[in-house]
Amino acid sequence: MTGNLETIVVQTISTYELRTKLERKERFEFWNVLTDDYYSNENIVGSRHVPLDRIGREVARLGLNKQTEIIVYCSGPECLLSSFAYEKLLRLGYLNVKVYAGGLDAWESAGLRIDRYQSLFIPELLEPIAVRLHY
Repeated sequence: MTGNLETIVVQTISTYELRTKLERKERFEFWNVLTDDYYSNENIVGSRHVPLDRIGREVARLGLNKQTEIIVYCSGPECLLSSFAYEKLLRLGYLNVKVYAGGLDAWESAGLRIDRYQSLFIPELLEPIAVRLHY
């Protein structure tokens, strides 16, 4: 007996292609999709943290056009969260989605800049704030 397995071909982007897009200051959504449990306060410069479990809320909040280019990544090639994010965005009707499969690992291995944040807790604010550390 065979099951009904759906195969999705994930569109990817290389380190070179991504770096070129960023250097040209092209407009696209660029998200680190690591869930809070795995997020280490690190983002590729030019991206922001949009956890996998909040993608639906984020596209609704931004009112993104279905043709908007969205590039997602996670920690590295062994991490499947970016592929799950890709599938989720496709199911939401977004057609111009790519995965940067190398993720944080490949970007940093290529000697490219990572933004690192440190959370500071200030009791008067009741919520931690993130402070960017420059390396």
